[in-house]
Amino acid sequence: MAPRNARQHGPVLRLAALGCIASLTLVGCATLPPEEDPVQIRLNDLDTRLAKIERVVTNQSLLELSQRIDALQAEVRSLRGQAEELDNGTEAARKQQRDLYADLDKRLAALESGGVATAPAATGAALPPATGGSAGDAPQLAYGRAFDALKAANYPLAIAGFRSFLGTHPRHELADNAQYWLGEAYYVTRDYDNALAAFARVGSEWPDSSKAADALLKVGYSQFELKRYREARESLTAVGTRFAGTDAARLAAERLRRIPEGSR
Repeated sequence: MAPRNARQHGPVLRLAALGCIASLTLVGCATLPPEEDPVQIRLNDLDTRLAKIERVVTNQSLLELSQRIDALQAEVRSLRGQAEELDNGTEAARKQQRDLYADLDKRLAALESGGVATAPAATGAALPPATGGSAGDAPQLAYGRAFDALKAANYPLAIAGFRSFLGTHPRHELADNAQYWLGEAYYVTRDYDNALAAFARVGSEWPDSSKAADALLKVGYSQFELKRYREARESLTAVGTRFAGTDAARLAAERLRRIPEGSR
């Protein structure tokens, strides 16, 4: 009978033995110190790696932000430099334009008067007397001196010269040119009221003058500077209508776009 009982209880004994082994294993794992626990070691490793990643991301973000700030600062410096160049270029262009106008008008005056040369530039505070030519040459000499003063940016002398010329020779063939350049001399010194009156006189007394388009343009410019925007809009629009296709019309259109919307 004993062997039969052993066979019956064999599986039960084996299960009991396996249970004891499992229990011992669990007890052994639970009693391991943290530094030897494989799970804890894995968690510590993951935590360390995560901390490293966070530091790398933070440092990279700061580096990218610093680089962007440097790039923006460089762009600001570049834009400031360009603005300064534009300002300098604009002033140089204005001076060049004045010189060009003066030189061109001087040559036209010489051609219109039969090639009579003008006197050297006047540098004093008053106009020197017209000498060294015949009585018929005196108007051209006076006109030339005023012109030379304008080219030399001696605007007070230019204004005095053109006013003297117009007072002495109001019907001369160069009177419309003198009137226009008188307006220019006032304009560049920001005396916009007198500039407006001078330019307007070109159109009223010499409507067919070669300076009529530019004079009307400068009427609009002067009104713009005086903030008389409604009148400026009318004058500049008239330039585009009466002198379509000219440089004066193009400049008038550009200035019209600068008039504040809703202004009167």
